Amino acid sequence: MEFNVKKLASDAGVFFSRAMQFTEEKLGQAEKTELDAHFENLLARADCTKNWTEKILRQTEVLLQPNPSARVEEFLYEKLDRKVPSRVTNGELLAQYMTEAANDFGPGTPYGKTLIKVGETQRRLGAAEREFIRSASISFLTPLRNFLEGDWRTISKERRILQNRRLDLDACKARLKKAKAAEAKAALWSDEVEKAEHELRLTQTEFDRQAEVTRLLLEGISSTHVNHLRCLHEFVESQTNYYAQCYQFMLDLQKQLGSSKGEIFSGTFVGNAESASPAAATSPPAVAAATLPAVPTIPVVPTIVGVPNAVAEGVLNPNEVKPPASGTRRARVLYDYEAADSTELALLADEMITVYSLPGMDPDWLIGERGNQKGKVPVTYLELLS
Repeated sequence: MEFNVKKLASDAGVFFSRAMQFTEEKLGQAEKTELDAHFENLLARADCTKNWTEKILRQTEVLLQPNPSARVEEFLYEKLDRKVPSRVTNGELLAQYMTEAANDFGPGTPYGKTLIKVGETQRRLGAAEREFIRSASISFLTPLRNFLEGDWRTISKERRILQNRRLDLDACKARLKKAKAAEAKAALWSDEVEKAEHELRLTQTEFDRQAEVTRLLLEGISSTHVNHLRCLHEFVESQTNYYAQCYQFMLDLQKQLGSSKGEIFSGTFVGNAESASPAAATSPPAVAAATLPAVPTIPVVPTIVGVPNAVAEGVLNPNEVKPPASGTRRARVLYDYEAADSTELALLADEMITVYSLPGMDPDWLIGERGNQKGKVPVTYLELLS
């Protein structure tokens, strides 16, 4: 019991001494031991690393999970050391709704078929997103968290100890200075000077030892940067794979919808033939006129109810088609396109081709020419130039 009382009294005295030294330094009434320039640079670099790591971590979490409530829930599960429950992605939920809607509308109807195709692609996109989030969390977020919750806490702890050692050292210097000033007046104070010098030697040793420990930890920040650089490369690779998958999924879907769109709209118009006027049944859609000007010099291919238009269905031989006297335009290809059959023209991204429309053509297709090659091309793969 007596030992505990003495220890508490000693701790209180140390705390009071440090508080006095700190206050006098702030008021400019006491000298402060300054660290060397290299040490100060290490401290500044460590603080900078910690601050930017926190910001990058938080914003990456927002990127991977935009829902703040979901982020809070995941944080609580992590703190409770429990597994985060699997959560359905937005793409997977949309796929579920589209599939259920298709079953209600009729999976054999044009709308139902398209809903199923789009829903399947949304499901694949959702699965790719889930894998990207998992990969990015393991390869990027976890190392950043480990640094902040592990290495940085150790560095902060050792820095606080170093700060206390410095305050103790400066307090001993102040006491020694006062003892020497008193010794000059009376020889009776020589014992106080010897005691103050002994305390100063001890505190100086402890300060130097702690400064070395802290310096080694601060220099380890360079290794942290190397580790985070490797993690950053892995994050970029995961993100690249994710977006490449999404791009390929959408290209496949676009090709599916493009190849079946003429058939879908043909079936729709035939089903509504009784309620549609003859003019509405045989006139090209308004979108075609907006895409390219009509060419009056080429006779219009008649459309018969129940019989698909030959031009729209790709029955014509593109090599037998002659470009109109007017109405041709230049176009830049946006994406690579692989021809589905001999009536289509394969495309390469960024190449320039000449395009024109024929009366009765599907508005989503044009005739494209590249030198002596000719064939149908999808409008969505082109940037029409004036």
